[in-house]
Amino acid sequence: MNQNTTQTNRSFREKWANNPDAAFALTNTEGSSIQTWILSRNGFDSLSALRDHLKSRTRVLDAGCGNGRVTALLSSVFEGEVVGCDLTAAKVASANLASVPNVKIFEKDLLGDLSDLGLFDFIYCQEVLHHTADPRGSFLNLTRQLAPKGEIAIYVYRQKAPIREFADDYIRTKIKDMPYEKAMAEAEALTELGRILSNVKEDVTVPDVPVLGLKAGTYPVQRLIYHTFAKLFWNPELSHHENVVVNYDWYHPATATRHTLDEVNGWFDEAGLSVVHRFEDEYGITFRGVRA
Repeated sequence: MNQNTTQTNRSFREKWANNPDAAFALTNTEGSSIQTWILSRNGFDSLSALRDHLKSRTRVLDAGCGNGRVTALLSSVFEGEVVGCDLTAAKVASANLASVPNVKIFEKDLLGDLSDLGLFDFIYCQEVLHHTADPRGSFLNLTRQLAPKGEIAIYVYRQKAPIREFADDYIRTKIKDMPYEKAMAEAEALTELGRILSNVKEDVTVPDVPVLGLKAGTYPVQRLIYHTFAKLFWNPELSHHENVVVNYDWYHPATATRHTLDEVNGWFDEAGLSVVHRFEDEYGITFRGVRA
């Protein structure tokens, strides 16, 4: 295990141990911004649409489930067996979902042997692969657990504007070796700047600036900076502390790869999967693909 992988695993263990409920409630609140984002990027306009999509499935896997917030969401619309697995937060997810009868949680490395989990006809693996030592390898490993006609839905970070990429790498280099408490203090300063910028109720209209990766359009001040210069996350639906955890999640783990649409498309081709949905925004790339 390389140094970055060891640090990344430690970072997430500390994150979940200290914040077992982070974003759990909002993810499972119908109509919330986080739930809407999860559904819409996957091509579902409502929770009912996801429920209808899963009707014909028998087993669902949430691969890299963290504290189990999406596992809970999946179990709320699916009556069959929902399995969650995570390398660093399995115990946290198990505690959070102890009262949910159709959920089982396992401690698993996505690059390890997953065969004992069995086959699934729907695999959800989002906001996870880019934190593994080999995102492509982890994805291909997961597809081995797809049943015939099974579907996998993934989300990975996309490559962003060049100054944003530079700033992200610079800040991550400064923060990644800090202990949890000090890294959270740095994340809190970034969060407070994001909050202040969000309170600037002015939109800025800008032209195309290709060298900066800036697309013409009208943006709130915080979003303009967020998209192009630095991730200064702020969501008023979350508590102040939960916002800090989001910024910690972005900047503290040493491994946080970013990808392109063509690259991810190549993974699905290599796995022999037919792409049924793809979506790219300023933040990430979402694909859903089906085994023939």
